[in-house]
Amino acid sequence: MRGISARSLEGVLSAVESAQDSADLGTQLFGVVSLLDANPALRRVLTDPSTESDAKAGLASRVLGSRVGPGTVDVVRAAAAARWNAGRDLADALETAGASAVVARADAAGSLEQLETELFEIGRAVAADVELRGVVADRSYPAQAKATLLATLFGSKVSTEALELAQQAVVARTGSFEKVLTAFGDVAAQRRDRAVAVVRVAYDLSDDERTRLASALAAKYGRDVHLNVVVDPSVVGGIAVSLGGEVVDGTMSSRLEAARRRLAG
Repeated sequence: MRGISARSLEGVLSAVESAQDSADLGTQLFGVVSLLDANPALRRVLTDPSTESDAKAGLASRVLGSRVGPGTVDVVRAAAAARWNAGRDLADALETAGASAVVARADAAGSLEQLETELFEIGRAVAADVELRGVVADRSYPAQAKATLLATLFGSKVSTEALELAQQAVVARTGSFEKVLTAFGDVAAQRRDRAVAVVRVAYDLSDDERTRLASALAAKYGRDVHLNVVVDPSVVGGIAVSLGGEVVDGTMSSRLEAARRRLAG
């Protein structure tokens, strides 16, 4: 988001942090997003710049009534009272707010780093299975059915928060499942002002190796770094790190390929 919408999003996220009944806040906000997507007329009224902010906030309260908690109502009221560049930005902001609330729940439980890793692993698992990736990407397949499929596959393997974010990502409102899931992972990383590095190695790293690598990257980039480690035998040896668009490839396979190209002239 840019301009007015970006500033309004900041206010909505502040309302998330101030919400008292936060246990179901993310779940309920995702429900509100679904409601707005299904009712474009309501979305237009709530984002109409010619309507007074208090009137729009009051309408949001009346529509939601007692179906959601007061914290959710407060967040939606803050969103309705704000100004947006486009009508869709309101629902997009509430989806980000829902993700932020789910991440905050994981943080309060002390499992934020676990959540980041689980989101990455879910994304890898879907990408690696051609049939599953096809189903997830198929927009003709109902989102609820896809969410049920993810629950069957991952429900016993990941946290409630990771599954909930994956099930929302499968709606693919702002892009592909992979793109949205990555964005949710960024929300988790940003909560601790951390960067996310994808590390490709030939063998899994020990806890000490992970700690030393994370410390070295933190010193280089000036912020804490969360590592998503991918074990890939094709790298042969060494390590490849991708962080913030920068790729440092120190694998043996890359050096062998460079040597081959030099020999080929």
